[in-house]
Amino acid sequence: MLRTLHIQNYALIESLEVDFESGLNILTGQTGAGKSIIIGALEMILGERAQKQAVRTGARRAVIEGVFDAVTSPLVRRAMSEQGIEAASHLILRREIASTYSRAYINDSPATLTVVRAVAAHLIDLHGQHQHQSLLRTETHLEMLDHFGSLGGLRKDYERRYDEVRELLERRLKLEKEQRDAHLLKERLAFEISEIDAIDPKLDEEESLEAEQRRLENAERLYSATATLYEMLYARDGATGDQLIVARNELQSLARIDAVFEAAHEEIRSAQIVVADVAALLQDYNARIEFSPRRLEEIRERLGELDRLKRKYGGSMQAVVEHRSRIGGQYDLLVNFKASLQALTEAIDTNRSLLADTAMRLSSKRHEVAERIEGTVAQELSRLGMPAARLTVSFGLRKDPAGWIRLRSPGVGAGRYRAWRHGMDEVEFKIATNEGEPSKSLRHVASGGEISRIMLALKTILAKSESLPILVFDEIDSGVSGRIARKVGESMAKLGRYHQIIAITHLPQIAALGQAHFTVEKRVEQGRSKTYIRRLEEDERAEHVARLFSGALVTDAMRKSARELMHVP
Repeated sequence: MLRTLHIQNYALIESLEVDFESGLNILTGQTGAGKSIIIGALEMILGERAQKQAVRTGARRAVIEGVFDAVTSPLVRRAMSEQGIEAASHLILRREIASTYSRAYINDSPATLTVVRAVAAHLIDLHGQHQHQSLLRTETHLEMLDHFGSLGGLRKDYERRYDEVRELLERRLKLEKEQRDAHLLKERLAFEISEIDAIDPKLDEEESLEAEQRRLENAERLYSATATLYEMLYARDGATGDQLIVARNELQSLARIDAVFEAAHEEIRSAQIVVADVAALLQDYNARIEFSPRRLEEIRERLGELDRLKRKYGGSMQAVVEHRSRIGGQYDLLVNFKASLQALTEAIDTNRSLLADTAMRLSSKRHEVAERIEGTVAQELSRLGMPAARLTVSFGLRKDPAGWIRLRSPGVGAGRYRAWRHGMDEVEFKIATNEGEPSKSLRHVASGGEISRIMLALKTILAKSESLPILVFDEIDSGVSGRIARKVGESMAKLGRYHQIIAITHLPQIAALGQAHFTVEKRVEQGRSKTYIRRLEEDERAEHVARLFSGALVTDAMRKSARELMHVP
């Protein structure tokens, strides 16, 4: 709901802040007091284009800000998500207007008017002489119908099948494009496969080859060094091993005299064993050293081939192996294009058939729901002073030779039809307001007051089956009075149980039923006109409702009538 509306330096408003209530909020005031200015300011935060003349004379800029409670409507949440706006504890729409610029913000982040409209379209509905009437946008009619009929489950089933067909068609288009380029692509892939397979690289091969290369390149040094070390440690006279034996024996003799030399004797014995082991390693390694210029050349050539593959196919052996696996799958697909396309086509035909069946079931349910809407709305419109009005739900199908939905039913008309994500139906609410007139588009037939009452009738029957936006009715009482005005007020009060309504009215029958009543006043201060708004206290409401009967002169009889309308003793 709209919790707070703040307006600064907009038209006649210098500074104004109003806290609205849930349910039915009533705005009254004399003609010219500025009620329409408040509605105009509200339009600004809904994305309406601004006029620089709207900035109050002498002010640098106008600021309008609306603070909304945490949004629970799935449609609003989806619109916010699609625009990349994160949900928060509150939703704040703000508009700044100056002579040289106009800026919009959502939750303090800059937003384009397109984004603001996308979010606001599911948040507030203005009814009167305004541009935000959802009823005038035919794309909303189908949503209303589906909500009324609780067709969400069936519609999701259809959407799932629609997405499956779309995905399969996209895959086939991609495959067909690849097939057109298949000849050159196939040749290129065959060359790459042949090139990689001829070398047949292994993931751990390089490290092993490089180690062998180092040994072969340093074979002479390895041979000489290991031979020399073996001589030093074990083979020649006075070698380290011999000297350790002498040292061991001497320490053993000393240990018999003084036990302090026993540890040293053991250390020398350990060193003797280590030297013997190292000497054996050196002798064995020396015997196995290979002097093979041919093998060294083979390794260099192999490493060169592997390096060339790496430079060409990704920079590492891992990348080369992965590339080979990937192009192998592509090549197999190219070789089997015909079979792959045939399988995809069969899958598309099967899923199109399922889509058509689901679309028909959804359309059939929609026709049933449409009959109920037509009958129920007719009764509600009669209560609201439009007894001759008839709302008609018009259905249409669009033929398309390439359409996804193929119908064979003679009742519908055999052929192919266009499919949308919402179904195959094109739905529009049409109205005939007088006897003998054909039904026509709401945009071209109904007046602002009639549109408001038609929407009131629709929202009344949809109230429990739809997550409703905030409704703003600007002079919905146009052309009604007396008993009908009371019916309009009762419908609005009933609708206020399910969502927030802000209504501008001149009729006491409507004003008396508000949960909160605000008066809009214009005052002249220091030679300047200013518009103010304030909430009426309970003891003031009856006086203002009475004033709506006849203007400034209020009699006791009028006060009594006002209290009776308000159900106040």
